[in-house]
Amino acid sequence: MRTAAEHRALFLQTYRLAGERLRALAAGLAPGSWAVILDADETVLDNSEQQRRTAERGGFDEAAWNEWVREARAPALPGAAEFIAEVRRLSGRVVIVTNRQEAVCPETRRNFQALAIAVDAVLCRPPAGGDKNPRFQAVQQGGVPGLPPLRVLMWVGDNIQDFPGLTQATRTAPDSALAAFGRAYFLLPNPMYGSWERNP
Repeated sequence: MRTAAEHRALFLQTYRLAGERLRALAAGLAPGSWAVILDADETVLDNSEQQRRTAERGGFDEAAWNEWVREARAPALPGAAEFIAEVRRLSGRVVIVTNRQEAVCPETRRNFQALAIAVDAVLCRPPAGGDKNPRFQAVQQGGVPGLPPLRVLMWVGDNIQDFPGLTQATRTAPDSALAAFGRAYFLLPNPMYGSWERNP
């Protein structure tokens, strides 16, 4: 992944297609009335260096992960910064919904600032758990401080759980369950880790 031309091409391809689709979806909407929700890790931020360290250690360690996050030096993935700039050019809002812990949310925001990626909100994982659906609803219902209720036009992520109401159970669902992909949902490749690891 860290050296493959295909990985870079897949990210650029997906973000370009998402940008084209977004221009159609946003046409005629009032400025600031709509948003795009993106995941952070392996969607906008490249943590493959941390994954390399994890492989050397022999396994995931949450303390080591948080130490990496506090470094706030994950680079942007190909196409991510350009896509987010396009959202803003079209007068949309950008909300990051991540399962990074609240304790490292300030460093996560600092990482975006260091990359000159402007986002309107970063919603980290609350103590209650990692289900992103309540945070998606908060964006839509006006439950995010400093933001009005927003019409979410698009979700971008690397995990099936980055999309409303979807889980790994979707792998056995009919194709109709995936109808929003390529329209309002855009999925990026992450062969390193994910909820798929717990599949039987």
